[in-house]
Amino acid sequence: MAGASSVYMHLKSRVSRCNVTAAVTSSPSSSSAEAQIGSRVQLPEKTRNSRVLVLGGTGRVGGSTAIALSKLCPDLQILVGGRNREKGANMVATLGGNSEFSEVNIDNVKSLEAALKDVDLVVHAAGPFQQAEKCTVLEAALQTKTAYVDVCDDTAYSLRAKSFNSRALAANVPAITTGGIYPGVSNVMAAELVRAARSESKGKPERLRFYYYTAGTGGAGPTILATSFLLLGEEVVAFNKGEKIKLKPYSGMLTIDFGKGIGKKDVYLLNLPEVRSTHEVLGVPTVSARFGTSPFFWNWGMAAMTSLLPAELLRDRSKVQQMVDLFDPVVRRVDSIAGERVSMRVDLECSDGRNTVGIFSHKRLSVSVGNATAAFVLAILEGSTKPGVWFPEETEGVAIEARELLLERAAQGTFNFVMNKPSWMVETNPKELGLGIYV
Repeated sequence: MAGASSVYMHLKSRVSRCNVTAAVTSSPSSSSAEAQIGSRVQLPEKTRNSRVLVLGGTGRVGGSTAIALSKLCPDLQILVGGRNREKGANMVATLGGNSEFSEVNIDNVKSLEAALKDVDLVVHAAGPFQQAEKCTVLEAALQTKTAYVDVCDDTAYSLRAKSFNSRALAANVPAITTGGIYPGVSNVMAAELVRAARSESKGKPERLRFYYYTAGTGGAGPTILATSFLLLGEEVVAFNKGEKIKLKPYSGMLTIDFGKGIGKKDVYLLNLPEVRSTHEVLGVPTVSARFGTSPFFWNWGMAAMTSLLPAELLRDRSKVQQMVDLFDPVVRRVDSIAGERVSMRVDLECSDGRNTVGIFSHKRLSVSVGNATAAFVLAILEGSTKPGVWFPEETEGVAIEARELLLERAAQGTFNFVMNKPSWMVETNPKELGLGIYV
């Protein structure tokens, strides 16, 4: 495959991380999360002109990823993969001269393999991933020896992807599954909280909780709406003191403080892949994930759907798509009022009483998801990912020394990004009594 051999030679030699053209003005532990790294990244020479195919590139998530990559690394050749030539042409016009449209049908193996023939890395953003029976894109990537990142947010799909680990090792192909914003960046945040706790504290990590909030659909369109409906048909898997427990979807409401710019929001249990992966990879015995949206009546509607509609209907992709088509016009109108703010809060509790928090808040999900996915793409192109199929929190997926840079890139444009802080220091309007004491 043209160009691909240079990528794998680079990955084998583990060339050092790229040079950023402007200095980092804050670290992930900084309380001022508005700081950004430089707008351009200088990739190593061997991967500087890599060809990157973004499947779903005419959609909100894929398009955002393509735009982020083109801004960060103008030398990359971006292929916008999709079925609609008109939308593809519009995205190419947005990206500029170093891009082109590639008509791809991800359900057709021959179409996929032809599209990947001269590609160095493929980003699979053509969701939804729920109820997908095969990992056709990953299989094609392994067959053509193409590096791979997906933005999967489904537990079953992510585990199916992991089952290809030995094939990826044999093919010498680096691959990351669940490499978006949540899951994805949230997994890396959790890994860093656990790493810091184990190095700085005598206590053992005991409880890890993921909390997510998005206003409306976050401007991410009908695919996100379909994903939400499909997740309502899945029994929630969580872990309590090492034991797997099953819970009703969109139940167990908690009111969580997401800090400045977001405030307190209601969140509900959902079946998300980072729960199982972080439990197993990071060795934390109690793990759960919750999500909430606004306006408040969307939460009520989601809870009502789980009670009133049969789970079989909510697991049927075709019927869910019909519901999406019905609700989409109303959702878009509400989105125009609600905005698309997004926030992630990751909490870690340890046996010695140490409790630390990471918060990531951005005013536009449609932008931040692209920054997040692009950060994983760059990690692979810089050699931070070993051959195999990995979750983001695995050190083979993102090397420990590469996590800080990945988080900095993903956090570009955030208005609140903090790591490893006590909750009372990052929640809404903490009051300082003096001498660094807060209440």
